[in-house]
Amino acid sequence: MLKVEHIGIAVKSLEQSIPLFEKLLNTSCYKTEEVSSENVNTAFFQKGETKIELLESTTEDGVINKYIDKKGEGIHHIAFDVEDIHAEMDRLKSEGFILLNEQPKNGADNKLVCFLHPKSTNSVLIELCQEKK
Repeated sequence: MLKVEHIGIAVKSLEQSIPLFEKLLNTSCYKTEEVSSENVNTAFFQKGETKIELLESTTEDGVINKYIDKKGEGIHHIAFDVEDIHAEMDRLKSEGFILLNEQPKNGADNKLVCFLHPKSTNSVLIELCQEKK
């Protein structure tokens, strides 16, 4: 793993949360994007090398809505930048971690992504990200 790529935060409303985070971080949202395969809308902020991704569910039964119903708005996942997502997935699987998807998926911000099951990571949802080439 190269670095923390971003921190994902579950929110009820991007419309309400984007202005709040723009004030908080003193920077503009640089990108919004729908990830239909995950039923989410995303908004990205960057401060130095640190990125924050806000996640809003696009469906009532989406994973973000389920997360918010259970735990409330807040930190949803930590994403790590990897050089070779396939190799890192193989390595982590061989170390006993549970992958939520067997092949990388298309994610937001031009990334291939894979999530690790929180049961195998002390209840922290971990995302692996590799820039699409």
